[in-house]
Amino acid sequence: MKNTSIITYSILLTIIIFISCSRETKLKSIKVNYPETIKKPVVDTLFGNVVIDNYRWLENDRSEETENWVKTQNKVTSNYLSKIPYRQQLKKRLTQLWNYEKLGTPFVEGDYTYFYKNDGLQNQYVVYRKKDGRETIFLDPNTFSEDATTSLGSLSFSKDGKTVAYSISEGGSDWRKIIIMDVESKIIKEDTLVDVKFSGISWFKNEGFYYSSYDKPKGSELSAKTDQHKLYYHQLGTSQKEDMVIFGESPSEKHRYVGGSTTEDSRFLLIDAANSTSGNKLFVKDLSISDSKLIPIINTYDSDTYLIQNIHSKLYLVTDLNAPNKKVVTVDARNPNQENWIDFIPETENVLSLSSGAGYFFAEYMVDAISKVLQYDFDGNLIREVKLPGLGSSSGFDGKIDTNELYFSFTNYNTPSTSYQFNPKDGTYDSYWTPAINFNSIDYESKQVFYNSKDGTKVPMIITHKRGLELNGKNPTILYGYGGFNISLTPSFSIPNAVWMEQGGVYAVPNLRGGGEYGKKWHDAGTQMQKQNVFDDFIAAAEYLIKEKYTSSELLAIKGGSNGGLLVGATMTQRPNLMKVALPAVGVLDMLRYHTFTAGAGWAYDYGTANDSIEMFEYLKGYSPVHNVNKGTKYPATLVTTGDHDDRVVPAHSFKFAAELQEKQTGDNTVLIRVETNAGHGAGTPIAKTIEQYSDIFGFTLFNMGFEKLPNMQKINSVVN
Repeated sequence: MKNTSIITYSILLTIIIFISCSRETKLKSIKVNYPETIKKPVVDTLFGNVVIDNYRWLENDRSEETENWVKTQNKVTSNYLSKIPYRQQLKKRLTQLWNYEKLGTPFVEGDYTYFYKNDGLQNQYVVYRKKDGRETIFLDPNTFSEDATTSLGSLSFSKDGKTVAYSISEGGSDWRKIIIMDVESKIIKEDTLVDVKFSGISWFKNEGFYYSSYDKPKGSELSAKTDQHKLYYHQLGTSQKEDMVIFGESPSEKHRYVGGSTTEDSRFLLIDAANSTSGNKLFVKDLSISDSKLIPIINTYDSDTYLIQNIHSKLYLVTDLNAPNKKVVTVDARNPNQENWIDFIPETENVLSLSSGAGYFFAEYMVDAISKVLQYDFDGNLIREVKLPGLGSSSGFDGKIDTNELYFSFTNYNTPSTSYQFNPKDGTYDSYWTPAINFNSIDYESKQVFYNSKDGTKVPMIITHKRGLELNGKNPTILYGYGGFNISLTPSFSIPNAVWMEQGGVYAVPNLRGGGEYGKKWHDAGTQMQKQNVFDDFIAAAEYLIKEKYTSSELLAIKGGSNGGLLVGATMTQRPNLMKVALPAVGVLDMLRYHTFTAGAGWAYDYGTANDSIEMFEYLKGYSPVHNVNKGTKYPATLVTTGDHDDRVVPAHSFKFAAELQEKQTGDNTVLIRVETNAGHGAGTPIAKTIEQYSDIFGFTLFNMGFEKLPNMQKINSVVN
């Protein structure tokens, strides 16, 4: 065995044990013998620069050698985690707190009202339906597979509500199957559609639906590159082999992402096509005219533009073209190019997202990542501001054009999501569903602060913790970030975070550049050769928390997933002494090769690729976590997490990063990798697996911060006893 790491803690000098919320000093050491990861150097030359990849073999997810490596690493990790004295206590508390009924907002299709519900600890949400006051189960994904790792994806009803098409994911994969079922009898109507990926399901009347997919790749379906997305139409009663390619077949113009959606009245088909996660072309086809041509609305990738509603031939579009914070425009579908666009809801200083229902538009604005909602009619008149229940995040306000009632939900970091029934005529609303959870929100508080990043940019951060927290630098803290792909982190409740805060933990979320909180300019400021801004923003957030005595470096953990996993990996390799624990999840960690896997090349808007130029190559290599692990450096205690069926960010990223860390780590901070089997990028993961994962993550974090006992035993004891 290679590279033995021993976690050694100071031994208690007296026999007196103080029972308090402070850290204990007598800790058992856990010896870790890292499995040997064999080097098989592969040499790449980019722009005359030699790059050695010692662990390229771990990219082969179908090899027995990789499978054995995963099993051996998981065995070492499991052995370590099993020795943490309070891991099972955390699991019990997570289980107890998770065990409350959760209810989604209802929606009407045909003769039924549908809603999602989880009784508490069900691994997957169940779809229920009501008619004449009688409530029955419609679809129970918990029955799809014995281990509950097959989950429900899209759920789409024909226009009359009599037929449903729903997609399923097996083992967390992004590859889907589509099943078509009669709503009344729940009898499967025809053969299952297979090999569907990154797709919606959009019906044309009651006759068939549009969906998207790639040709099945040669080699591993979990890691091989996919770069030509196509839109298909499936006519009910025919086989999948007969499905027509509607868009994307041309070999001369490939698109990595293609989607099709029909308007509520089935008159128009809208097709969007993109090569990256930012910027799309948009086309419209009039389905009421046989053999109508596809007309471009916008034929460049210079904006993100999509349809929100139509009234006859009048289209309402949301766009960021010449409007970084987005606006709404109208145009006639018969002549829809941009010179004919008319501003409908103008751009403001805050970022807009839009929903539509009951004959109105609802413009949700992010004001420093906090929701504000304005209601407009279809003539563009401002009806009212919808006064939300508090400071936090709202979602919903969408439905069919002829409905009389709408629903929305509201949440923040210390308030579980609550649903409200909204009257669009007078703007009043009543509580529809309030969770009965064993968590007293009033005991916790959130505070938004603004701090300066390295270049002086002001960055907002929301810090949540128990009321009356003493700012003495002794509070275990998780700093969570993302910072990419125009994604906004707005306040939302999380059961794991609630358990963390119960133990006296602080949970802090900065709104880093690269996200969408302040529009396209904020996003672009964290992309490609400005990506370092994101890491600087995150580092500055950690420094703020330490300076203001929320915590210290010895009690700080940094956490993030996917692009956030890259954030953690880059931060811990650039500033390894800033934090005690690093928690990179399903991370993009090999920045020189990310674009060679699955649809990774579509992330180039945010990252650039190593093939673009020598400048881009050098920039990526300069922060790529896999390429910046240095021998002789003391890195924080690290728990890398991933899933063996992750075909979005392939697990090879995490495998190679963990191997580099285990080889080169100096000192006694432990480096482990936890590979969830039969799991993907995260969506659809069974609740049981999620609880196990968080008990491991929190146990690892607190143990490596020096806690022998949980800081707050009272909540745990109520479960254990």
